[in-house]
Amino acid sequence: MSAIVSLSGLHNYKFGKTVTIPFPETPAETPYNVIAQNKKLGLHTLCLLDLKEPENRYLTIKQALQTLQTIETKKQEKIITQNTIALGVARVGSNQPTLKAGFINDLINFNFGMPPYSLIFPGELHFMETDALVAFADAPVEFKRLFR
Repeated sequence: MSAIVSLSGLHNYKFGKTVTIPFPETPAETPYNVIAQNKKLGLHTLCLLDLKEPENRYLTIKQALQTLQTIETKKQEKIITQNTIALGVARVGSNQPTLKAGFINDLINFNFGMPPYSLIFPGELHFMETDALVAFADAPVEFKRLFR
């Protein structure tokens, strides 16, 4: 988890509660609720994506985002929208990690390569964090206007 936070360029002291997003056959609103709680506090949320290694099954970033969008459709709290910012990461700790920041509609079809995967939903961003996302996670330059 510390490697994911370090690679992201986000300030580690601004992370709230971590949550796991389960496979769709195990529906749970907890991940959505944790993201909402952290967001209200201005905190980042690290989402670990479910895996069943013995079965060689890994929840993808696309599946996780679709699951959260389904919950958003039901709850309509505007926590997970097409314009929500997220950061997808894959294979952190390996020699070839993938890191991509963007809006959900940008990330949902991005090819992150091989697993395992995680997601980060940023809270309030500091200008150094937005600079890091642009420099290291290929975030759109417009992210620079998002800091407080």
